[in-house]
Amino acid sequence: MKEAKRVIWGLLIGIALGLVLAALPDKTIYEKLNMYALQPIGTIFLNLIKMLVVPIVFFSISLGVMGLGNPKELGRVGGKAIGFFLSTTAVAIIIALGLALLIKPGERGNFQTEGLPKATGEIPDTSIINTIVGMFPTNPITAMAEGNMLQIIVFSVFVGFGITFLGKKAATLRSFIEQGNDLMTYLITLVMKMAPLGAFALIASAVGSLGLKSLQAMFAYMSIVVLSLIVHSLFTYGSAVSLIGKMNPFFFFKKFAPVMMFAFSTSSSNATLPVAMQTAQRELKVPRSVSSFVQPLGATINMDGTAIMQGVATVFIAQVYNVDLTPGQLATVVLTAVLASVGTAGVPGVGLVMLTMVLQSVNLPVEGIALIIGVDRLLDMMRTAVNVTGDAACAVIVAKSEEGNLKDKEVEDERYA
Repeated sequence: MKEAKRVIWGLLIGIALGLVLAALPDKTIYEKLNMYALQPIGTIFLNLIKMLVVPIVFFSISLGVMGLGNPKELGRVGGKAIGFFLSTTAVAIIIALGLALLIKPGERGNFQTEGLPKATGEIPDTSIINTIVGMFPTNPITAMAEGNMLQIIVFSVFVGFGITFLGKKAATLRSFIEQGNDLMTYLITLVMKMAPLGAFALIASAVGSLGLKSLQAMFAYMSIVVLSLIVHSLFTYGSAVSLIGKMNPFFFFKKFAPVMMFAFSTSSSNATLPVAMQTAQRELKVPRSVSSFVQPLGATINMDGTAIMQGVATVFIAQVYNVDLTPGQLATVVLTAVLASVGTAGVPGVGLVMLTMVLQSVNLPVEGIALIIGVDRLLDMMRTAVNVTGDAACAVIVAKSEEGNLKDKEVEDERYA
């Protein structure tokens, strides 16, 4: 709890500094401070976290598969996790579309659409077949070097299976995986001592670049995204944790709040993964075998916060351009956003690239992205916090449903309502 308070203080001081810098008439002060202090500190912190992501995913997934023991258990756990992730993503974008259509943010300002810069960025091919084929690496070392999480997960599953089936013959490898996981846990604890400073630098840089005017101009759009994120977190995750996971939702959010703050500061599900897993196992008492499998999987395919942004942004841009979306087009937005969430990289800013694909699926001008890009950094922080919360909620639910099947279950009655 002491570490959490330090991170929160870092965020608050960073926000205050960012607002002061944004209000200064001389922008060179912010630019120099950001270039020589804020940005380097924030980048070093993120790099330290990202340095651990690939090894922690490899060791944790392999260890999780070894803990589950056999393909039947893995298939059952994986099926439950994927079903939860896809279902909540669909619910998330439906909430976003409903609120955006009701409040109509695109009709609440005199937005100029002439001369908007063209959207840039390669649109990933997210068809189901290509996604499935792309999951299987031709070279696992290359997959690790490129940070291709789906391929790393698949390779780790095979390694875990192989070690399990070889038994005593692979005892040395089993020890290596277990010790590697212990080492990553220690390094996470070490790097997290820098979290308050990293959070301070990242949030100060983001708020200082935005300023109040740009936030006020997009207040309606931002409000609906934030409202959708809150509704989805409290009602979708809260009710799922309570009704299916049999855990008190207040307990869940209280224990996981520090991770949400951390995710807010980093804007990266992958960077938050080590801390999220540690918290789920220590505070929420999710068995290691479940946490080690479900949460890395969620960091790769669970993008509820991003789906919410895509839903609100699509309706917002359509309203700005005076385009009435048909029920069929709205259904296309839901389907496209859900499919796009599978394999989306858990790194800052990827949501805008995926939004390009969603807009094209309903024939909306991708240039409209320029209307929201100014405030996307702040919203990216918020939706990342929602994404990692969904991963933890899924881990709690799967752990509860697997209580009678897991070998290393750890259940504390007092955590349940």
